[in-house]
Amino acid sequence: MSDQIKNFSFSKELTLNNSSNPLTISITSLSLPKQDNEIIECRLTFSVNPELYHHIYNEQLFNLKPELCSNLSNGEFRSEPNIEITIRLKPELLPHLTPDDDVLTYLKNFNQEQPRHPIFSTDNWFALQVKQQRLPVATGYRTFWDYLSPSTMNADIADSEEINNAIFQFFQDWADSSLSEVTESAISQAVEEVTKGFEEFVDNSVSAISEDAISEIVEEITKAFVELDDVKNSQIYQTPSQQNIFQAILNFFTEDDWSYTKIKTQPTLHLAFQGKNGKWDCYAKAREQQQQFVFYSVSPVNVPENKRLPITEFITRANYGMIMGNFEFDFTTGEIRYKTSIDVEGDNLSFALIKQMVYANVMMMDEYLPGIMAVIEQEVEVKEAISLVESR
Repeated sequence: MSDQIKNFSFSKELTLNNSSNPLTISITSLSLPKQDNEIIECRLTFSVNPELYHHIYNEQLFNLKPELCSNLSNGEFRSEPNIEITIRLKPELLPHLTPDDDVLTYLKNFNQEQPRHPIFSTDNWFALQVKQQRLPVATGYRTFWDYLSPSTMNADIADSEEINNAIFQFFQDWADSSLSEVTESAISQAVEEVTKGFEEFVDNSVSAISEDAISEIVEEITKAFVELDDVKNSQIYQTPSQQNIFQAILNFFTEDDWSYTKIKTQPTLHLAFQGKNGKWDCYAKAREQQQQFVFYSVSPVNVPENKRLPITEFITRANYGMIMGNFEFDFTTGEIRYKTSIDVEGDNLSFALIKQMVYANVMMMDEYLPGIMAVIEQEVEVKEAISLVESR
């Protein structure tokens, strides 16, 4: 299978139809995975201002149903910069695309010739991810549709088991960020909303699934939320050391004299660290259900597109042989971060353990930051940059 991804340095516009007014979007990237020279998926990413995004969200364009969206990862969207939305075309409309290289030009011409064609209806596209790139760190969310593979969304070959797995993965991630606020009424409301949204999806998109299969999936939705309630209730009977990872994190950073802010709706702290080679943002996250603690240092500079391949090599070379944590690189956004984590199931998350994790993390970011900046800003070869860091 080949995956063709195009990024555009200038605006490529398409006009899509919805129940109200036509919507013109500026395409920034296009992804066309192929198999045997046939397109098996079409993803578009476009950029809109926050005002237009709220219109899209309120009108539920691109099947953007609130009950099928995860929580925002790092706080609310701001009035700027623009918001990026990634959408996927219904699989049954893929044959209307050309396997040629210049698909977007083909789409633009097709758009002008047949503007009312189903391929240009927002109902036939599914929002997968919504993200706002901003400093110090991006925020956004995934939708339930992003958990479904393209084949699962194909009405001819839809697999109820795959849909079931997607449901559980979606709820698992949802619970990870929301469990501390789950109540009995919230569970009941979520069951009702998600079930409704899923049934609408089945009616409109995957009619090939039998009624029995739909009933089983809806039953699994209810079961998933009941299990969330059971987990929440069982935490009441855990010892304090096992129950609240987040409180242990709060105690450490307070006692160790760090300034921090709590991220709304998440068991996460936003902090800053000043090293010898720069200043950057950090995030301390509690995963209560899994009894895990994760700490991130986020590079103060995002990698420009023309430097992402050499930085990928730099990160790969840097990670080899690392014991305490590793670098992570988001090739799409250019964000670099260093992660350390620990699982303390059945044990205490002590002050000493947190201190070891946190300071090992920030020291590694501080050590490798000059090499990262040398590759980005000084045209230094990757091997030379790594040597510059590790020779110290």
